[in-house]
Amino acid sequence: MKNKDATTGDEKDLFMQSIGQVKAIVQDKITPVKKADQNKSLKVARAKASNKSKQGAEFYFSDEFEPNLNQQGPMKYVREDVDSFEAKNLRRGQYAPDLILDLHGLDQQAAKLEIAALLYACKKEHAKCVCIVHGLGSRVLKNKVPHWLVQHPDVMAFHQAPLEWGGNGALLVLVELKDRFADLT
Repeated sequence: MKNKDATTGDEKDLFMQSIGQVKAIVQDKITPVKKADQNKSLKVARAKASNKSKQGAEFYFSDEFEPNLNQQGPMKYVREDVDSFEAKNLRRGQYAPDLILDLHGLDQQAAKLEIAALLYACKKEHAKCVCIVHGLGSRVLKNKVPHWLVQHPDVMAFHQAPLEWGGNGALLVLVELKDRFADLT
C-alpha cells in the first residue's frame, strides 16, 4: 500500500518554518473568449433573421404532381387564364429576362428552394420575365423544373429558352406581378 503523504508532522513544520508567510494566489487573468463562441451568437441571430425573410420565399412544390405537359417539341406551358400568344412571345425572345437563376450543381431540394426564392424575388424586384438555367446533365432537373413551375400560382407561362438564353438547358418564365395597390381599393 502506497502512502500518499510520506512526510511526517515534523517535516511539515520544518517546511512551513523555512517558507515563512504564504499568501494565496489571486486569479487576475481573464480567459480569452474563443472566436467561435463570439461568432456563434452572431450566426444564431443572423439565422433567425434570414429564416424570417425566407418564410415569404418558401413555396411547397410537390414531387408527386404530374402535369399534362406536351412531351413533343419544346417544353412550354400557358396557364388557362393567359393568352397562348405569351408562350410564342417567350419563344421568339420578345421578353428579356430580368433575373437569371443557374441551377447547375444543385440537388432537387436545393433547386426547389432556389426556384421558390426566385419567384418571391420577382415580386420584390418587379421582374416579369426570368430565365431558369437547369442544364441538361442527367435530365433530372430538366424534367422536374417544369413540373414545379406549373404548381406556382404566379407563373403565367414558360417556354424553352431561345439559344441566346440557354436553349434546351433553360426555360424563360413569365411571372404575374400583382398590383401592390390593388388591395387598397
